[in-house]
Amino acid sequence: MHSFLVSIGLVALAEIGDKTQLLSLILSARFRKPIPIILGILAATVLNHAFAGAIGSWLSRLIGMQVLSWILTVSFLAMSVWILIPDKVDETTGRDPDRFGVFWTTFAAFFLAEMGDKTQIATVALAARYQDLFAVVLGTTVGMMLANVPVVYLGDKLSRKLPLKPIRILTSVLFLVLGIFSLLRSLGKF
Repeated sequence: MHSFLVSIGLVALAEIGDKTQLLSLILSARFRKPIPIILGILAATVLNHAFAGAIGSWLSRLIGMQVLSWILTVSFLAMSVWILIPDKVDETTGRDPDRFGVFWTTFAAFFLAEMGDKTQIATVALAARYQDLFAVVLGTTVGMMLANVPVVYLGDKLSRKLPLKPIRILTSVLFLVLGIFSLLRSLGKF
């Protein structure tokens, strides 16, 4: 349960102001069909995060917990810095809904946008850390949906009211705390 809740919280916060949240806004404004957009986001997130989680679980078995704990420490500390860098998205993504439909356009755009994204890297690290693939993937997916569904429905109004800088700082601090705990665990202090 702990891995599920941590995964939700970290990804939901990390996603605020992320390029995929901006993509949600663009898709919502462009297509104005919330249900297929939300379903496309959900399908892309489940597939992408299941893949990322599987890699994290595999890495934890492949390289052993001693080496993995140091890699996770560096990953969490790097994420605490990376999260402070605002994302941008190419507004031409998903411009031809007639060719593939809103669902498939959203699915493809989200799946590709998540490749190498902060939340995908966080999913790899969380799955490696907690070794509970199902809970982590479910948590990161719920976190992603918590951050993106309101954007699809509220669009531009919501994006203007969220204080992105404090949210980025809070998320950075959370990743920093995870990095410190991971470091202490690596050193045998925790």
